[in-house]
Amino acid sequence: MLPASLKSGGIIIHGASVGEVIALKPLIESCISKFSDMPITVTTFTPTGSEQVTRLFGDRVQHCYLPLDIMPCTASFLRKLNPRILVIMETELWPNLVSQAHKRGTKLLLVNGRISDKSINSYQKFSVLVKPCLQRFDHIYAQNQENQERFVSLGAVPKRCSNGGNLKFDLSATSNETKQAELAAILPKNRPVIMLASSHQGDEELGFQAFKEVLRKLPDALLAVVPRHPERFDTVFQLSKAHEFTTQRRSEALPVGEQTNVWIMDSLGEMMAAFQLVDLVVMGGSFSAIGGHNPLEPAVFKRPIITGSDMSNFSEIHQQLLVKQGAVSLTADSSNTAVADQLAEQALKLLTNTEFAKQLGDNAYQVVASNKGATQRSIDTISELVNQ
Repeated sequence: MLPASLKSGGIIIHGASVGEVIALKPLIESCISKFSDMPITVTTFTPTGSEQVTRLFGDRVQHCYLPLDIMPCTASFLRKLNPRILVIMETELWPNLVSQAHKRGTKLLLVNGRISDKSINSYQKFSVLVKPCLQRFDHIYAQNQENQERFVSLGAVPKRCSNGGNLKFDLSATSNETKQAELAAILPKNRPVIMLASSHQGDEELGFQAFKEVLRKLPDALLAVVPRHPERFDTVFQLSKAHEFTTQRRSEALPVGEQTNVWIMDSLGEMMAAFQLVDLVVMGGSFSAIGGHNPLEPAVFKRPIITGSDMSNFSEIHQQLLVKQGAVSLTADSSNTAVADQLAEQALKLLTNTEFAKQLGDNAYQVVASNKGATQRSIDTISELVNQ
């Protein structure tokens, strides 16, 4: 059920969950400023994405969940909001929604378009649905040349499909200053802090094994763990206790104790604010066949980064970081012990060699800085579509 208070006739921008909403932040902020005379509606699929919208934009945007791609649901959604433009991010291709929006005369823009190695075969199998869906877009901005070619091969109109760059490079090194100050008052200022960011099942076990070795050399080190999914907060806390670490939770709202080894960030929307306060970031999802998470988020804060062997969700970004020596990538190995040993070795190297850590962080930031511009291209196209 859509909120009765929603205003119609504006711009809808859809980002499925937390990562997409964060990547869309510069674009949404630009829309709020440039199109102040029309409502901006941000839709998501997940509760964590919804909370991120509220946290970042408050009442400056409207928010609701995108309905399931079923005819009555999408028809009711479009009838209520009657958007002038529907902006969809990455691979959120919903045939019913796109078809109905097109028939209503709604302009359609796909930004940050991505077709992964894993999904292209699936899209090809359903070309009878995918091809007409892609052909209804007024424009498709792919993340890079490879993705542009994939969209065209799936049926996108070539003259309406271009390489627009990756919105995720347009992150800025800003965070909620109030939240950052709150976290700074909790975290220790004279201890080396490692963050295991956006962790999944399997990541924490490896992280804890590696951290034991780190503690042997740096007994005052602190490991901050940020589980990707809130429903795992308790599980990760209990796992840390099982490894006999002195463990605190962010929800306790207490300063990290001198004897605390592991700090579980069982909170939402605080990771970006915490990046500036840690010494090293280990990317979760890259050790557990998830495909990794966005390494540009710590890179924009000039943090040194360690990843596991699976960064397939961010393969181009990851490759640029490696070429520019902006991250350390661990080699694939079937042995958890071997990977944990590598992780401990690299973490200790970065924590004890401040010059090397600074160079890595600076290099990572340069990758971000040299690839900016996708947001402006998208805004220019939105302006053109609004005026058509």
